[in-house]
Amino acid sequence: MNSLLTADDLHLFNEGTHLRMYNKLGCHLTSMDGADGAYFAVWAPNAAEVSVIGDFNGWEKTRNRLSLRADSGIWEGFLPEVTQGACYKFHLVSRYHGYRADKTDPYANYFQTAPERAAIVWKLDYQWGDGDWMATRHSRNSLTSPISIYEVHAGSWRRVPEEGNRPLTYREMAVPLAEHVSHMGFTHVEFLPVMEHPSYGSWGYQTTGYFAPASRYGTPQDFMWLIDYLHQRGIGVILDWVPSHFPNDEHGLGYFDGTHLYEHSDPRQGVHRGWDTFVFNYARNEVRTFLESSAMFWLDKYHIDGLRVDAVASMLYLDYGRRDGEWIPNAFGGRENLDAVAFLRTLNEKIYQEYPDVQTIAEESTAWPMVSRPTYTGGLGFGMKWDLGWMHDTLEYMSKVPLFRKHHHDQLTFRGMYAFSENFVLPLPHDEVVYGKGSLLSKMPGDDWQKFANLRLLLGYMYAIPGKKLLFMGGEFGQWNEWYHESSLDWHLLEDDRHRKLQNWVRELNLFYRGEPAMHLFDLEPQSFEWVEVHDSENSVIAFLRRGRSAGENILVACNFTPVTRHNYRIGVPEKGFWSEHLNSDAVEHGGSGQGNLGGVNTVPVPVHDHPQSLTLTLPPLGVLFLRYSLLSQDKAGLK
Repeated sequence: MNSLLTADDLHLFNEGTHLRMYNKLGCHLTSMDGADGAYFAVWAPNAAEVSVIGDFNGWEKTRNRLSLRADSGIWEGFLPEVTQGACYKFHLVSRYHGYRADKTDPYANYFQTAPERAAIVWKLDYQWGDGDWMATRHSRNSLTSPISIYEVHAGSWRRVPEEGNRPLTYREMAVPLAEHVSHMGFTHVEFLPVMEHPSYGSWGYQTTGYFAPASRYGTPQDFMWLIDYLHQRGIGVILDWVPSHFPNDEHGLGYFDGTHLYEHSDPRQGVHRGWDTFVFNYARNEVRTFLESSAMFWLDKYHIDGLRVDAVASMLYLDYGRRDGEWIPNAFGGRENLDAVAFLRTLNEKIYQEYPDVQTIAEESTAWPMVSRPTYTGGLGFGMKWDLGWMHDTLEYMSKVPLFRKHHHDQLTFRGMYAFSENFVLPLPHDEVVYGKGSLLSKMPGDDWQKFANLRLLLGYMYAIPGKKLLFMGGEFGQWNEWYHESSLDWHLLEDDRHRKLQNWVRELNLFYRGEPAMHLFDLEPQSFEWVEVHDSENSVIAFLRRGRSAGENILVACNFTPVTRHNYRIGVPEKGFWSEHLNSDAVEHGGSGQGNLGGVNTVPVPVHDHPQSLTLTLPPLGVLFLRYSLLSQDKAGLK
């Protein structure tokens, strides 16, 4: 019979080096022997029989059998007159244990909406309009560019209460999301996994469709249109991607052909008990091809600007989430998953070889070294890594009553010990505002005024220190309630002046971060940062410099983590001149009390903090100041 699979395809697939197997496996509308129809192919090496069942053959299990292609383990066949929109599954009869099951297509591009499980025959034709973005995105995604990420769960960002509280579709979401992100000054949107997943409550982190956007919100073309629209508005798109584990639903990848095909057979390697999921077998060539093809698929077909790889730590450690006796050491007796390490290194090498203008981002929660360093130096090859240590330390510090913060000053300053060991993203993500942890605003101590002041301080501090930025939806206007995936964000809060002013503060932070070279140009390099005041635990004050290409770009940041205004607080600076107050979280327009420095302060020749000049500042309560250096202004110095 005719086939889409060449001998080279089979060789590379079985070798584990085929980057785009999605072009050959799955279902493809095509013509063969003069007839239009659909070509089907599925990897099931331990099956005795494989059939295609669907609404085009009454779901009969023996009517349309596929043929095994030599010793490749791939079953294939062409069915004439099958057209776009047809629903199908694979019926597999295993050679072992009498196992039979109806499986969804691992390489399918589109699925029925849950709770239905069938794949849908579908073409991915689309006319993109984001040529300008694609031609210039290397500058938008560069590590020297400002990257401020708005993390979004597509199903709960905004809903339609008039229609049963349903989520927005991809197309309905595009315009308001782009307008909001543009207005707020974020550079990128990061979607929690939109890949097809059976359990909505998993937020997408238990994926069954590694090549299909969730049909809950529309067709593949609808999702392309959303990305296209965001790109045309100058907004990058990052997708969460989950190569670490997959659900054990019978219709999915688990026990696919009556054997543990995608996962390890030994539960000490193949089961993640904490999540009740299966773990991919990274030692198997065809599994690596599956995952690498999935990553390339989203970059090729959907113009994605980056992949945030979930739960990397669970991939790296054989004993992750396991007690003694529940895991198997590697060949050298260690706990490192050498196959996963090799997979991640190869994956990153191939992605950056094909797409040097995108980023891969690791969510890695341990101190594994060199996660975001090149593989040729011994690293894992990611572009960036989430700084989860900073996140935990900072949120724990900020949740403390200010009176006691002086005893925990090291939670603010410890990051200086490792801040440039990786290319860090500073995340305030979804995981920290669910399951009883409280929203960012509700975590803050004190009365309502102090809660808002603390949150403005937290966000200002995050934007001030080196690293790219990430904020989960709702944090930008001070959501009171924890995030709940079955309901919309509380957009009505913006009718309250306090929430509206907080939102304006985040906008100002984004614009300042993007507009000031010192805040982003070298924010992954040590030369961008210098402590000025690091030891004042008694007053819970820190101050530091963000350095640009010249003295004229330098920014002084001062944070006061107590509700007490610090008058006449002296801070050393390296240059003589006028330091203008560009941002103040305590400004009235941001909801503060109005304490500040009347637009800026001139230096005086009083040495302090190892600097020849100093400023005498008013540090507002629970406030952060951003001051920019300029040459001495005679007007402001009172010399005119």
